[in-house]
Amino acid sequence: MTTIVLVIAGIGVLIVFMGISYYNRFVKLKNKVEDSWSGIDVQLKRRYDLIPNLLETVKGYATHEKEIFNNVADARARALGAGGKGEKIAAENQLTGALRSLFAIAENYPDLKANTNFQQFQQQLSKLEDEIQMSRRYYNATVREFNTGIAVFPANIIANSFNFTPYQFFELEDHTQRDAPQVKF
Repeated sequence: MTTIVLVIAGIGVLIVFMGISYYNRFVKLKNKVEDSWSGIDVQLKRRYDLIPNLLETVKGYATHEKEIFNNVADARARALGAGGKGEKIAAENQLTGALRSLFAIAENYPDLKANTNFQQFQQQLSKLEDEIQMSRRYYNATVREFNTGIAVFPANIIANSFNFTPYQFFELEDHTQRDAPQVKF
């Protein structure tokens, strides 16, 4: 009888330690996902700060393209004001599309393409887009690791018990946006 009680107690202790281990792993993974999202946020903030200067440079050359300027400004405002990650991702997709339109009109203005400020903004934006892409890849990798961790058995029992829910990937909605915006002229 004592042996049975010891075996049951040993199994109980093992289950408790296993639960604690899984819980701690999920907390670490969750923090890693949040940290990787903050990396994206920093890069997006840098892009938001660059956009008004870029718009002002283009406005000087393409004054009758007001609709495109408004679209970029509106998309930027929506992205800045986006609340949750899902809303932020959707707003970022719209902003990327608006920026594509802005660079497309620059093709019609050779003087603009030759402008030193415009070229500098293009280079800065191109670099930022690369950094955003790297941050997005890292974020998606941490999300995949977390989501897989909470979905596999027996870890999913602990994850469900403590309400760990999957994160949303940062994916592009429009397949044409899968390529980085072309900013070279």
